[in-house]
Amino acid sequence: MQTDLHPLEKVLQERIAIIDGAMGTTIRTYGMTEADVRGERFKDAKKDLLNNGDLFSLTQPDMICDIHRRFLEAGADIIETNTFSATSIAQSEFFVDDPREHGRRKDPEFYQRIIEDSFLNELAWDINERSAKQCREWADRVANKTGRQRFVAGSVGPLTVALSNSPDADDPGFRVVTFDQVKVTYKQQVRALIAGGSDVLIVETIFDSLNAKAALVAIQEVFDEDRKKLPVMISAAVGRGGETMISAQTVEAFWTAVKHVKPLSVGLNCSLGPDLMYPFLAELSEKADVAISAYPNAGLPNPLSPTGFDLEPEDMARFLGDFARGGLINIAGGCCGNTPDHIAAIAKSLENQQPRELSTAARVLAA
Repeated sequence: MQTDLHPLEKVLQERIAIIDGAMGTTIRTYGMTEADVRGERFKDAKKDLLNNGDLFSLTQPDMICDIHRRFLEAGADIIETNTFSATSIAQSEFFVDDPREHGRRKDPEFYQRIIEDSFLNELAWDINERSAKQCREWADRVANKTGRQRFVAGSVGPLTVALSNSPDADDPGFRVVTFDQVKVTYKQQVRALIAGGSDVLIVETIFDSLNAKAALVAIQEVFDEDRKKLPVMISAAVGRGGETMISAQTVEAFWTAVKHVKPLSVGLNCSLGPDLMYPFLAELSEKADVAISAYPNAGLPNPLSPTGFDLEPEDMARFLGDFARGGLINIAGGCCGNTPDHIAAIAKSLENQQPRELSTAARVLAA
């Protein structure tokens, strides 16, 4: 029934929704230092923290809120929480000694200590809940000011470990972490993102589809246990052959692996520039029967570019416009290298473009 649709679903029936750009890229433009990211809470941390962008939600909330504001004012309908690495497993990279530096290896016993670590668990919860609250505040502020509803997407990133392969060429059956351990760390993240006020959850930049499966199982378990359900968006990163980078699933196989979740949307992000992404996005659009999202990097990495990537706002606007004219997308934005200026250009280029027709989207053939 139409009345049962989530408000974002209604938007997707009417127009192409805009999702925000790259938090990490935009943070770099503020010239933050190691002292800035540490603040008082982390002043005694033993490792460098400047590349731990999620911590800024705790130590520099005004900057993070300013970035959310700028993306919203650029035209974003959906803003993502600053939680790409906000799990106990990912945060352990910054706060726990690496056993490999002492002749040992990371293994499930190591990661069991990580997921039971009270410091890391409290840290992960704080980042997720506070970041979601920051997004919620600014999404509502701008919505009230403009009269257009804005949505908070709780970002669930890919982790720093992989379930699909072994890091030891001499022991192909070895895994550093178990499926259940990954699921546990994701469940904590999901609960905190919901507690902070997220409208939807987005499992994104999927390099390893088995990691993503653990995230999706975690989400479903939280929904069942807490009796609260949000729409779920899913987005994979693919290589030049159109395969997920660690698990090497083709676009069609990836969709087959996740379609049972009945997501709000499925799509591609990160990894490739928009020119290289087009054929794989077209294949996904043909196979999937849900909304399609695309938020590619601003081309390939270039350390000489101010953003670290080649493509300027007008370039991204042109490529995303091509996606729209090809009838491929319902949600559009940018990943690495995309600043608020990029999102503003993308939003302007798509404001009169028709969204991909959900009612006529092809169904995947039965296996």
